[in-house]
Amino acid sequence: MENILKIEKVEKYYGSRSSLTKAIDNISFEVDKGEFVAIMGASGSGKTTLLNCISTIDRVTSGHIYVDGEDITKLKGNALNKFRREELGFIFQDFNLLDTLTAYENIALALSIQNVDVKEIVKRVEKVAKELDIKDVLKKYPYQMSGGQKQRVASARAIITDPKLVLADEPTGALDSKSAKMLLERLEYLNSQLQATILMVTHDAFTASYATRVIFIKDGKIFNELHKGCDTRKEFFDKIIDVVTLLGGDLNDAL
Repeated sequence: MENILKIEKVEKYYGSRSSLTKAIDNISFEVDKGEFVAIMGASGSGKTTLLNCISTIDRVTSGHIYVDGEDITKLKGNALNKFRREELGFIFQDFNLLDTLTAYENIALALSIQNVDVKEIVKRVEKVAKELDIKDVLKKYPYQMSGGQKQRVASARAIITDPKLVLADEPTGALDSKSAKMLLERLEYLNSQLQATILMVTHDAFTASYATRVIFIKDGKIFNELHKGCDTRKEFFDKIIDVVTLLGGDLNDAL
């Protein structure tokens, strides 16, 4: 399999020399093209810090992060902006849609910035809208949409540029159970049918069960890892719950 993401001995410290906190402790793993990987852990485990380092929102203290063979920890200035714009797709918990733009305009914006031809933009937006079942909201503004619709629009925006890697930060956190299930089924479709490579941070076992692999983090270190393999989603969910129980602490932080 082609390797898309490689995390190599990454550490992240916060604070001053007299009061250091190690948020990430020597973590290494890889994500292959077409994988759907979930990162789980209780609040404060380091999972969001790790995602922030991969997304270049934050910088590692030591170690390296490679995306499609390029060491992104060394990128600066225009090269860093170009990487964020062209190689990554983001799905945030709070949608981050622009209120003054329609769904169509929110999705098309990234392509417009890249100076893609208008006809090509129309073609690609219509295609992704069909895949995510949001064709009926393309002319609506965010305030006219449900939470589930807004999150699917945000997902369409994340994948419209065909990024190497889609990063999802608690994508179901602001959704009701029905909308969450619908979004997860669409992410599963994007992964299995369109070979989108997805790395998703979540504290929710139900959400994680839609992934093909789950990496568990505790105190900044990798605690365990599960592969779905031939399991049904229910069987995979049960295995995730077993590991969450082993993680200990407040289960409400992990379920």
